[in-house]
Amino acid sequence: MHFTSEQRLDDGILEREFTLGEIPGILWTPASASAPAPLILLGHPPLGLRRMYPRLVARARHAAADGFASATIELPGSGDRPRWAAVDQARADLRRAVEAGEPVSDEIIAALILPLVDKAVPEWQAALDALLSLPEIGGPVGYSGGVISIGVRLAAVEPRIVAAGLFAGSFVPRAMFEEARQVTIPLHVLLQWDDEGNDRQAALDLFDAFGSREKSLHANMGGHTGVPQFAGDAAAQFFARHLK
Repeated sequence: MHFTSEQRLDDGILEREFTLGEIPGILWTPASASAPAPLILLGHPPLGLRRMYPRLVARARHAAADGFASATIELPGSGDRPRWAAVDQARADLRRAVEAGEPVSDEIIAALILPLVDKAVPEWQAALDALLSLPEIGGPVGYSGGVISIGVRLAAVEPRIVAAGLFAGSFVPRAMFEEARQVTIPLHVLLQWDDEGNDRQAALDLFDAFGSREKSLHANMGGHTGVPQFAGDAAAQFFARHLK
């Protein structure tokens, strides 16, 4: 891990950009941490870190207020990373289906999501290796956000992640339902009931498939970007219970 920039935000949070090989990322640590801080990995859609930065830094501030460090990395094929022809083609196929008013096929969903999961999850694990080697970062570790299929895979295969807050706002390949049955950590799942780009029934079926004994579904009226403020507060309380 190589740090490329550093700044103090107005509330004292230390923000450091880094690279891990070809992967850019950002780490936020609380202003006053007397001991190594628990860590929350901030998942996000493949829109690029620069575009997602305002939302990511808001989530990082919220986490820091509770004493948590947080970090994120650029997803494969996004931002300044090399384009990924297969995924670009799947995105184009998705746009064509949506614009034509046609159902989005299982084949398109699988082509769009599964290669991203296969490549992104090992990168998240490599980032976690590097982050946990820093003296200011300790355990336990949580994962928060989307793409939900990335969160499902990480929750199933990464034992250092002890709790996950997942946003049911992206397409879910059928193969992920079997992986969801292997997830046993506590889960906090957020669903926007009127999310225009999400299959509500698939989200409900995925929640049902999770093998966790402790799992809660928080459904709110509104579209993809209409998440109410109190939903973020509830997620913060979830992580406070499991990471402290």
